[in-house]
Amino acid sequence: MSTVTLALDGMTCASCAARIEKRLNKIDGVRATVNFATEQAAVDFDEGVTTDDLVAAVQATGYTATVDRADRNHDDEYRRRLTVSAALSVPVLAMSMVSAWQFAGWQWVALALATPVVSWGAWPFHRAAIVNLRHGATTMDTLVSIGVLASYLWSARQVVAGDDHHQLYLEVAAVVTTFILAGRHFEARAKTRSGAALRALLDMGAKDVAVIQDGREERIPVDRLTVGDVFVVRPGEKVAADGVVVGGASAVDASMLTGESVPVEVGVGDEVTGATVNVSGLLRVRAGRVGSDTQLAQMARLVEAAQSGKADVQRLADRISAVFVPVVIAVAALTFAGWLLAGGSATAALTAAVAVLIIACPCALGLATPTALLVGTGRGAQLGILIKGPQVLESTRRVDTVVLDKTGTVTTGRMSVADVMGDDDVLRLAGALENASEHPIGRAVAARAAAEGALPAVTDFANHGGRGVVGVVEGRTVAAGRLTWLRDEWALEPPADLLGAAAEAESLGRTPVWIAVDDEIRAVIVVADTVKDTAAAAIRDMRRLGLTPILMTGDNERAAHAVAAEVGIAPSADTVIAGVLPADKLDHVKRLQSEGRVVAMVGDGVNDAAALAQADLGLAMGTGTDVAIEASDLTLVTGDLRAAADAIRLSRATLGTIRGNLFWAFAYNVAAVPLAALGLLNPMIAGAAMAFSSVFVVSNSLRLRRFTPSR
Repeated sequence: MSTVTLALDGMTCASCAARIEKRLNKIDGVRATVNFATEQAAVDFDEGVTTDDLVAAVQATGYTATVDRADRNHDDEYRRRLTVSAALSVPVLAMSMVSAWQFAGWQWVALALATPVVSWGAWPFHRAAIVNLRHGATTMDTLVSIGVLASYLWSARQVVAGDDHHQLYLEVAAVVTTFILAGRHFEARAKTRSGAALRALLDMGAKDVAVIQDGREERIPVDRLTVGDVFVVRPGEKVAADGVVVGGASAVDASMLTGESVPVEVGVGDEVTGATVNVSGLLRVRAGRVGSDTQLAQMARLVEAAQSGKADVQRLADRISAVFVPVVIAVAALTFAGWLLAGGSATAALTAAVAVLIIACPCALGLATPTALLVGTGRGAQLGILIKGPQVLESTRRVDTVVLDKTGTVTTGRMSVADVMGDDDVLRLAGALENASEHPIGRAVAARAAAEGALPAVTDFANHGGRGVVGVVEGRTVAAGRLTWLRDEWALEPPADLLGAAAEAESLGRTPVWIAVDDEIRAVIVVADTVKDTAAAAIRDMRRLGLTPILMTGDNERAAHAVAAEVGIAPSADTVIAGVLPADKLDHVKRLQSEGRVVAMVGDGVNDAAALAQADLGLAMGTGTDVAIEASDLTLVTGDLRAAADAIRLSRATLGTIRGNLFWAFAYNVAAVPLAALGLLNPMIAGAAMAFSSVFVVSNSLRLRRFTPSR
């Protein structure tokens, strides 16, 4: 199967989207989902189908489609029409409603002012109605077009005939058009604002890059960069693509992607991510993933896919809209006939029929789900929460258990000094020695020592292949490394008290670094993957949401219980799963599900991918691997565990907004159509109410932009 996203043009309502979707899905080997809000079709198709076939199918329905998405802003179009129509409609309304302002021949002036509103202002609705009529279909625009034209033509006939005994509906035609244009304008604004997060993500990347070709640098646009190219990143520049450092060393600020404020030290062999910023040294990077394959592009696709997908609640609305329009037209026709048969005047019959057509226009129904999805996923992207698809919203509502991978999720995944045992001055000497090392453990020791004071210089530094390092500091020979290395190479033996302390640290999953000064073991520095500062707060947030947190780790039980207690999880067989092999994580998630639990899994590594995919809701840390991110439903870009609770809260809030929108849209139509048919609603009031319902749905969805994270 191949996948393509079609940019659609000409849709004006959810019925249009349903019709295009139905036409595409009639093609053998095609599965399509059309979203009215994003004006896109996400299409999966077999080898026997081409993109030309897909475009032709869309055109056959009366719309246009392109494979490459254009940057279209329909807000400008509707804003111009709305401004002109409102300016012309106000005097028409004033003359029609205030008898004191009705001078001789005012009807002709009102007709002249209303004509451009009905023709040019309402043209998008007429055009859509004509296009669909040619294919034997009706949409919500059909209702608008018929209602406006019926009001206008009836009134125009009365003015031309000079019949002043019947009420004119020029103000209805003009004001209804203006109200509906206002609804479309706010809808277009919602689309534009909701797409801002996606555009911001795409703008984060570098625009050009200095590539090394034939021994010299050449600056080229970033879209010309290919896999395998070696490019230069100077201090202050953005990394152009995902790749591996092949020359130089530096610190890289990845905060725009990961939320981590501390720059990450990188050297030869380390991976770097596109859009991160080189802080200090000069780097040479070999491109591994470019263009649409970079992590930044993947993040953008997650946002776009979420906004283009559909939840079950939206599919229900689309199915209803597909049959709603012809039913309403039939009701309007029966209303007109019923009033005449009941002895009512033609004016009363027409008034009731037009009111039915106007009030029943289910614009609010079509906007209920997509606007909430657009705003909710857009807000999530701004907060570093990427929702992979709208079906995720349903999953978050039912989750009752959260399984947390320890390393990189609950802990930082980076080494830092947890304890120093031995002579007080040893940390300063060891820090000076390790300051010349590039090993993560050595950097942790150097950072801790530097935090307590300036470090002296080191000479005669030597690295012994991962076993340890040695050098001269202030005239003293200092060695730091494994105990086995000090025993085998230096014939040194530690004091009993330090040996016991090191054994205790190792039992908790920590790493002891032995320090020898002048041929004597003087101290042991314990280095550990420390718990994230926000982990305990995240656990509390989860509990407030009614979730049960469970810690899962490959560490031994004692180490796992220590971490659990530190973050506020009472250690027990039910809340801590220790000694888990990577392949066993999937089985533990299945076991919890077999017990009737609805499980969310939070992880960051390749070994978490299967469990993330198996879980009812998978949440990947954005600081983790691509495999984990692809297997998850939600991505927490910042790496802050509190974002997990925020993601669930945002998803639940978005789902609640959708349900609220649908309720009011359905309730509005159900209650209003009978009132209109009985003649209890003036067409102008009906138009205002219909437009207000659309504005209400959009405004209700836009409230999600104010969603506030707990952090």
